[in-house]
Order: sequence, then structure tokens, then C-alpha cells
Amino acid sequence: MGRGRFRIYLGSAPGVGKTYAMLSEGHRRVERGTDVVVAFVEHHNRPRTEVMLHGLEQIARRELEYRGSTFTEMDVDAILARRPAVALVDELAHTNVPGSRNAKRWQDVEELLQAGIDVVSTVNIQHLESLGDVVETITGVRQRETVPDEVVRRADQIELVDMSPQALRRRMAHGNIYKPDKVDAALSNYFRPGNLTALRELALLWVADRVDEYLNEYRGEHNIRTTWQARERIVVGLTGGPEGRTLIRRAARLAEKGSGGEVLAVYIARSDGLTSASPKELAVQRTLVEDLGGTFHHVIGDDIPDALLEFARGVNATQIVLGVSRRRSWQSVFSPGVSATVARESGPDLDVHIVTHDEAAKGRGLPVARGGRLGRPRIIRGWVTGIAGPALLTVLLSQVVPDLGLANDMLLFLTFTVAAALLGGLLPALASAAFGSLLLNYYFTPPVHKLTIADPKNIVAISIFVGVAVSVASVVDLAARRTHQAARLRAESEILSFLAGSVLRGENSLDALLERLRETFAMQSVALLERTSEVDPWTCAGSTGESPVARPEDADVDMPIGENMSLALTGRVLPAEDRRVLGAFAAQAAVVLDRQRLVDEAEEARRLIEGNQIRTALLAAVSHDLRTPLAGIKVAVTSLRSTDVEWSEEDRTDLLEGIEDGADRLDHLIGNLLDMSRLQTGTVLPVIRVTDLDEVVPMALAGVPDDSVELDIPETLPMVAVDRGLLERSVANIVENAVKYSPGGQPVHVSASSLADRLELRVADRGPGVPDEAKDRIFEPFQRYGDAPAGAGVGLGLAVAKGFLEAMDGTLTAEDTPGGGLTMVVTLPIAGGVLPIPAELPADATP
Repeated sequence: MGRGRFRIYLGSAPGVGKTYAMLSEGHRRVERGTDVVVAFVEHHNRPRTEVMLHGLEQIARRELEYRGSTFTEMDVDAILARRPAVALVDELAHTNVPGSRNAKRWQDVEELLQAGIDVVSTVNIQHLESLGDVVETITGVRQRETVPDEVVRRADQIELVDMSPQALRRRMAHGNIYKPDKVDAALSNYFRPGNLTALRELALLWVADRVDEYLNEYRGEHNIRTTWQARERIVVGLTGGPEGRTLIRRAARLAEKGSGGEVLAVYIARSDGLTSASPKELAVQRTLVEDLGGTFHHVIGDDIPDALLEFARGVNATQIVLGVSRRRSWQSVFSPGVSATVARESGPDLDVHIVTHDEAAKGRGLPVARGGRLGRPRIIRGWVTGIAGPALLTVLLSQVVPDLGLANDMLLFLTFTVAAALLGGLLPALASAAFGSLLLNYYFTPPVHKLTIADPKNIVAISIFVGVAVSVASVVDLAARRTHQAARLRAESEILSFLAGSVLRGENSLDALLERLRETFAMQSVALLERTSEVDPWTCAGSTGESPVARPEDADVDMPIGENMSLALTGRVLPAEDRRVLGAFAAQAAVVLDRQRLVDEAEEARRLIEGNQIRTALLAAVSHDLRTPLAGIKVAVTSLRSTDVEWSEEDRTDLLEGIEDGADRLDHLIGNLLDMSRLQTGTVLPVIRVTDLDEVVPMALAGVPDDSVELDIPETLPMVAVDRGLLERSVANIVENAVKYSPGGQPVHVSASSLADRLELRVADRGPGVPDEAKDRIFEPFQRYGDAPAGAGVGLGLAVAKGFLEAMDGTLTAEDTPGGGLTMVVTLPIAGGVLPIPAELPADATP
């Protein structure tokens, strides 16, 4: 008997419709003639789910007694006796009542599968064992019922049941998931938009991993050797050749395999001029990498592999993408090439991808540049060619072809001299010419085996050989130095073009410019130092890299900018020819610094203008809102002092109450004005203490009628670290504002809950609400949304509350109340070391 097939509907959150989808699958199979039974389904009194049970055969549940209560569980024995083709089993992570056949429902399902019965089941992403800690961190709820990941991974088919957070919250608000009395609590706690978004992402990533497993199995079954590499931070090494576009696109595909992938394309111009790059091709590749969301970097380095690895480690890259060498196979005899060297020296911290392309092994032609600073390996090759080459040629001509003729012998020796000049420069070529002339004299000029020349013609011939060899070596060396200079000028022109372009584009990031400077010259750190006068100490205006210096004297390279500014670099000493480009960077850094300061001054001027506008609004508010209660007080006092009218005791009481109400309004308005002034000047200094929320909130409700607020503050909430006075004033302003706009007969609901390391206080009213585009403006000073009633205040209550809460590391945001209205959400930091009692998922939540 074969094992049954297992299909799972994986939900991103409770209520997305897993059970409905499973029952729909059951109906489809019944219509195809399959024997399907409902082994266990929990519809939670949801009408639409309950309707889906009609027309499906249901296996009676088994009743169990536990601690004086009766529970029902799936009857495994009855299902095995019935032996259907397919069994529908809901809530795979469910824990069975003690006394059941198995402790967990997934173990019941395993028995059905072993018996050859196909099973269709459901489970939520938060119930996977490996994600328990992650889900608790996100939602603040520890899932008590879990299922091992391996059980779900063994399923033959997994189908994700997904729904956007907004749509799921609408379903919740419409009563399609929970009963109406539980909707507000669920939306305020577990079913917050952020929680649902995070759970949705977890589900998508987990299913994506499962897709990768399926693909790996498929590759193994079909003997496919190609693998898909992981994405992270990917450096693409460009040579300026036509293969660069292929490499960039390959790196972009690697980066798209997951969120957070980043592509950094780097072109390294070696100071010895090793480049055949086309400026036009580089420009095209730069545009391509930027269009794909990556960045382009231009770096100067003496050794291409070392510079590439140093750049990759400097940007914390995890992968390098290189192309297969365009050199021909025989050229690998002289050097392994950049790709092979990087792969060998990358170490375990960097993965190197060597990508094939259409230009592989087609040859690169002669390099455009040969350097004046050739590097030790190349100079050694030049010396070996210039000395060993003539020696080997002497053996060959003496033993194999001894009668070739002096003229031909000289041409062959001249070949090695030219080769020495091409590889090692002038000195190896001169040595090769001298050594070759001695060998010609000793072995091929009569009398042989003696350093004498009998025939004067041979003296002329050897002299001409030496002269030609020295001339050719000089010309080749001069051409190499000129090409090296051209390569440097090209690199410098590209850097200067970048600096000029940054000026035209108005880029004003000093840190980005200094980082570009550090990358260009492969330095350890760069610092821009300045001082007000020659006797004042240096201060750092900007820096990048590790351990920047505090004084120009401590730097390896010091580039003065005027009298009181300097650019200090550490890492190595730069050659003199690099200081011109360094000077351009220094001048640009000074310009960027000045531009930043001008921007800061403009921002300060903007704040002054806003302050002036606030003062203007304040004067306008004072002229009306403060004069209104003053006018009422004056009228009441004048009436009481009048001797023309005999006031009754009831009238005198009414006038005194009017005076008291006016004084209270004045006190409230003036208090808000003073608080706003403190916030504007930055003089609010909260005294943080550990306190209980239920001790502060009731005191904040003293200014509103008793029947206008419903309070729901659990005693199990953790303590918060706040300034009690500021919190009380903030809550009072928020509640008074909610009561002001809430319609009569519908009280404001004030509730609190804990979430991870924060405590949340929600003040919900049933008023007209606020459109999304106006939710941020209601927290600005002197803002009153809509047609506020007369005497409603100067519009400072919410602004003061938000300022006070932010001073205590809290937040204040506005949300729509389900069913209409506005909810003010206050978050406060939980006191250190005081852990909240975790909230439980509602008992009737669908796992």
C-alpha cells in the first residue's frame, strides 16, 4: 500500500480563507467523482464557511472527557475504518485533548497518510516551529500550538493563501472573521497592519524557499549541474570591454533573487596603463548599471586583483562577478589573469562568479598602454627574457643550426632585445643588447670562443647591432611612458568630469564625495579639517574610513585648501602626479562644505520664517480666542457689581459659574500657549520615572464629563518609563479633543495594550473622522480641522500632546476608527526589565 499524497493550504494570517479554500477543493474533487470526507473542520460560526460544508460527507467526531468538560476531536479510527480516498483535516497545528490517540493533530494526519489516504489540510505561517521566536518578536504573541517545519516541508503540494493587510482588516471590520464584540480588540492588537505585513512577508519567503527545494530536486533528477547563486551585495568587475553588459545583467539577476540585493559595478584604471577600455562603452555600462538600480565606481589601483579585492572588502561585499578572460589560451602561460587571481586570493569571505560570454578567448589585441611603473613581476619577466632568451638562443644556434649566418643570428638576438624592452622597459633591453653582443662575439664571430674579432666587418656589424638594439629599446620605452601618461590623463579626465558633473547636478553630500575620494585612491581614511585661524585647533568637518586623523601633520597625504582648511588622507603615500586630481577633489570638497552650510543657513531662515508665521497666528488667536472668555468674565463681573438690578440667588450662581468656566478656559488656553512656547524653544526636559498607566490616565480624564469616556486599562499591563506630568497633560488634550468631536450619546473609548517593548494607548471616537491627507496637518500648531465650533480653542492641544510624547520617546499618530471616526494612537516605551504579560490570540482564531 502506497503512502497518501499530502496537500497543505498555508495561510499568511488567521482569517485569509484557508478553510474555505480547502472545502472548495473538496467540492471540486467530489464533482470529479473522488471519494472525499470531512475528517475535521472548524468553521467558528462563520456563515460562508459553514455553507461550504453542505454536500460533503462528515465523519462524526470523538468525544473526550477532560477535567469535567467534554471536548470533541478528530476520530482517526473512524476515518481509517471508512477509508476514503481524500480526507479534509483543518488546523494541522492543533494540540489534541489529553487521552487522544496522538498528542498532535499532525500525528493523526501522518497515520492517515501511512494508510494510503490523501489528506488536504490547513496551517498558518505563525504556527511553524522555526518561526516561533520571529512571530513573537513581531506580534508580541507566543504561539503555543506549533507544527515541525519538516512535517509541512514533506507535503507533496503547498499552496499559499494570501490576502493584503488592508483587505483582511476590512473583512475583520465587516464581522466576517470574529464576532463584533471582539473586532476592535483584534484590530488594535494582533491584526495591526504592520503585524499582518510582516506575517505576509514571512509566508512569501518560506514558500519561496520551498520553491527552491523543488527546483533543486528537479535539477538532481534531470542531472542539471547549473545552480542559482544567492544574492547579497555583489561587486561586478568591469574592464571596459563588450562583455561588461553581460556581467552587469548577470549580477542584477543575482540581486533580484531576494530583498536587499545590491549591485556595485567597479572599473579599475591601473596606474601602469593596463586598459583597452572604450570610454563610450564604459558610459553605456554605467548607464545600464544605474538603470538596473546599481551604482558605478571608478578606482585607480596599481594591481588590478588586489584593488578589486580591496574595494570589495571595503564595501562589505559578499560576491564578485567577473568575466572569463578575453585573452587567448597561450597567453595564460605568462600570467593566470585577473579572474583566476581574484578567485584564488578571495578567501572564504567572498564568493567569485566567473561568467562566460561571447567574447571569451577571442583575444584582446595589444594593450593600448604599457606602463612607466611596470611592477616587479613584469620587470622580472623582462630581465628573464633579456638574459635567458639570448642564452637559450645561443645553445640552439650552436647545436641545431650552426650555419645560419651572422646576419640572421643578429636579427634573432635583436628579437629578444625588443621583447625585453616591451616587457621590462629600458634597463632589461640594454642589458639584453650588451649580453647578446658578447654572445655574438664569443660564439659566432671568428675567432670563435674568444672575445676578439678578426674581421673588421664583424666589428661594424656588432656595433650596428648594439646601436639598433639600444635605439629600439629607447623607442619602445618612450612609447610605453607616453602611453602610460595618456592612460593617467584619461583616468584623470574621467574623474574631473565626474567632479564637474557633480557641481552641475548640485550634489551636496560631503560624505559621499569623501568616500568617492577614498575609493579612487584606495586610501584607509579621508578627513576634511578646518580651523578659524592659524592659532586655533583643527576640527573635522567631515570624514570617512577607519581612524581618520585629527591633524594634517599626522596624515600620509596632506592637501591644503586655502589657509585654514586641509584634506588629510591615510593609507599610503601618493605619487606626485596624483596630487593634481587630489587637488580637484579638495577644491570640490570645500565647495560642497560651503554649499551644505548655505543649505543649513537657508533651513534656519526657513525656521525663522515659520516662527514668525506662528507668532502671527498666535496674535490672531489671542485677539479672538482669549478675548472671548475675558469678555464673558467681564460681563458677569459687571452684572454682579451692578446696583440697579436685584439678582436672585440662582442668577448669582449662574453668573459665578460663567466666571469660573471662562477662567478655566483661559487657564487651558494659556497653558497650551506656554507649553507650545516651551516646545518651540526646546526647553521641555522630561523627568522620566517608572509608573503604571492606570495611575495616570484616570487623572487625565478629570476635565471631561464622567459619562463621555469608556475606560479599558488592564491591570496586567507593564509599567512605562515616562514623565507623569507630561503624559497626563498629553492624554488630557487628546481625550478632550476626542470628546469635543464625538457625537452625543456615543462615548470615547480609551483602551491600552502591550506589544513587544512598547505600550499602546488608543483613544477612539465616533466623530466625522479626518481624511488621510489631513492626518498629519492636525498635529501642527494652530490647526483646527473643518468647521470647529466657536470657542474650540486655538488649535494647540494635539500639537502640544505630540511634542510632549516625542520628548518622552513616544509617538502620536492618527488612524481611522473601524465603522467611522478617528483613533489617536499613543505608543510609550515599556520600562526596562519589566516584561509585558503576552496577549493571547482569540480562542476562535483560525490557526
